[in-house]
Amino acid sequence: MNIDLQAREITPLRNTYDHVARHIGGDKVASRYQEATFGAQPMVNFHYRPTWDPGHELFDAGRSKIVLADWYVLKDPRQFYYATWTMTRAKQQDAMESNFQFVEQRGMLSMMSDALRDKTLEILMPLRHAAWGANMNNASICAYGFGTAFTAPAMFHAMDNLGVAQYLTRLGLAMGDAQTLDDGKQRWMDAPAWQGLRRLVEDTLIVQDPFELFVAQNLAIDGLLYPLVYGSFVDDHVALQGGTAVAMLTNFMPEWHDESARWIDAVVKAAATESDANRALLREWSRHWVDRAQAALAPIARLALGDQGEAVLNEAREQLQTRLDKAGLKA
Repeated sequence: MNIDLQAREITPLRNTYDHVARHIGGDKVASRYQEATFGAQPMVNFHYRPTWDPGHELFDAGRSKIVLADWYVLKDPRQFYYATWTMTRAKQQDAMESNFQFVEQRGMLSMMSDALRDKTLEILMPLRHAAWGANMNNASICAYGFGTAFTAPAMFHAMDNLGVAQYLTRLGLAMGDAQTLDDGKQRWMDAPAWQGLRRLVEDTLIVQDPFELFVAQNLAIDGLLYPLVYGSFVDDHVALQGGTAVAMLTNFMPEWHDESARWIDAVVKAAATESDANRALLREWSRHWVDRAQAALAPIARLALGDQGEAVLNEAREQLQTRLDKAGLKA
């Protein structure tokens, strides 16, 4: 018996959804990122204004002083939507699990001197609470921001910060016990060196403008904190004194910061390019919050790195200013 197999090409009636086509310039084949992002923001059929904020609609671009003709210009260069984000983080989680297994099997943490271990915990454990603040702030950006291109990656960023806090928690338990975490919280609450950063985090929790909060948390605070702590302190100080295990168990943090900086810089650049008014506002916000972040981190830099702390923090400020320059926010 002969079987004659034939292939027939079926031409689709359209290549993508109408609400996506409006953002990509017509009925073109859209990427998964575009279909998961563009036009997804609810725009109409709001039955009532929120009773807790009657001056705005449930989803309202007017909550920010930044004005954009199309909020979907704030594209994520990483092309993250839920599937690509979870797959990327799953690979990083596998790598971190391997790092923890490698360190624990070889007893690498026990090879550290007591002084280095105590200094590491003194600096890293309070940062669990800073990461929690970043989680809350990005959840707020998602809740009160406008446009899925802006709010969806903010929610991913919120959960990433929760992951950072969990990795720090796991590191603390690996280097000590539950009391180690309590000691970190006590330093966050009472130690003089941490009160500037604690106040800064608490002040950002009540920032109403979601775009200003984006600048304050993701650009200013994280833009100085991560190079200072996970670059200069962990990689250049702790690792070189026998704490390679700490660098391995915090490897996610600098890797994630470098990756997410691409998104943060792209968002700021797109908003600044829109108008002179946006650019002036972003320049004002960035100067204010970067100044505050540098002042808050100064005592932590001295605590972590001694006399070199101020110079290292200034270097981190210069690196952040380079990012701002490229985004169109030259000082």
